[in-house]
Amino acid sequence: MGTWLQRRLLACVGVVTCLLCFYVLCLNTEWPLSWTSIPPRSLHSLTAKISSSLKDFPNRLIIPDLRPRPPQTKTGPELLNQTLDLSKSGSEKDKKSSKHPTDPPFIGDSYISENVPQKTNCSSGIRSRIKESEFGGRFLEHIPVLQWAKHVSPEQYERLRRYPGTHGWGNFNYDTLAGTLSVLNSSANWQMLDDWEAQRNKSECSRCAVVGNGGILRGSKKGKEIDSHHYVFRTNGAVVKGFEEDVGSRTTHYTFSTNTLMNSMRSYAGAGYRGPPVSPETRYVFLPDHDRDYLLMKAAATHTAVERGPERAKDPTKYFGKDVSKEKLKMYHPDFIRYLRNRFLRSNTLKTRYKDIYRPSTGAAMLLAALHTCDQVSAYGFMTPDYKKYSDHYFDNTYHPVGFFANHDLRMEMVLWQQLHKAGLLQLYVRQ
Repeated sequence: MGTWLQRRLLACVGVVTCLLCFYVLCLNTEWPLSWTSIPPRSLHSLTAKISSSLKDFPNRLIIPDLRPRPPQTKTGPELLNQTLDLSKSGSEKDKKSSKHPTDPPFIGDSYISENVPQKTNCSSGIRSRIKESEFGGRFLEHIPVLQWAKHVSPEQYERLRRYPGTHGWGNFNYDTLAGTLSVLNSSANWQMLDDWEAQRNKSECSRCAVVGNGGILRGSKKGKEIDSHHYVFRTNGAVVKGFEEDVGSRTTHYTFSTNTLMNSMRSYAGAGYRGPPVSPETRYVFLPDHDRDYLLMKAAATHTAVERGPERAKDPTKYFGKDVSKEKLKMYHPDFIRYLRNRFLRSNTLKTRYKDIYRPSTGAAMLLAALHTCDQVSAYGFMTPDYKKYSDHYFDNTYHPVGFFANHDLRMEMVLWQQLHKAGLLQLYVRQ
């Protein structure tokens, strides 16, 4: 009996000793007792080691994003009514109905949110109707459409540098970002409809015409109708001169990336495109996918030559006119573009080798931004199921079929426009 008790006591002492050793080892090596308490630096190192060890596997494995959420970033109370909050996207209903519980980290379906005061008192606007539509589960009311000075910080840089291209800050160094966004420090830079009081003309609801460049507009005679809206959005090679009867003449918001702007100036010069529209009411909305966008933006805001890159030493007034000011400049937030990709245009391209270059087309980003900004939206010149009847652009002198490329999913965009039209969230122009 004594021997049996001795054995039991020795076993108990052994177990306690092992537990104490394990605890001391955890303290000395800073191993967490739960995943939620992993220090960011330790997890960065751990994730890097795991990624390195898996790089030779033929199939990409999914590594869950286990990093803790950064602390809330305070913003200027004179500009925002609520602090920026790094929150998991959507409501509890969204989370339960998610079809992508094992998203790879590059998807990044998590965004900042902010409470920006509404510019209008429209009771029948898109925001009030979209929540009850089939798109209610996808829609995030408080996601920032535009980025500006209050959004750049070391914490936000660490968060967004994981995502490349238009979807984050992965391609940019911090100094370039901070240098550009610091000049976007006025209320006009974070409000898409910054001059609503001047444009409203006693209206309670903002009406926006979003004009694509599709051939369906040629011969449409929609020019006066387009110009009658409070705001008129255009993009890329928006040739207006000579086509006013079909496409109108006003431009309040011009969306582009530096790359699409330069390509448009080369490709559509023969059709009369010389550069962005220039008028007192025109605002320029950058879709940043390269540091050249931030460099051109800063040069335009400060009336200085572009510092470096393909546009080095170029005078920005050549593109935006001599009266351009920082109040006329806006830039889409990468969270917003990633949200559009993830929630509205989640293409199968994301499962292919082209996933890193895929993004919503510039026209799609512009139209969806209007849906998140305006009370009523009419879309003209966007692709419809009978697109083969029309040339690629309304300004083409001869018929050119629509071009399809790996970086956009134009057919998916076309289906989305049909769905939004059917849901009563936009009025899509179709030929009768």
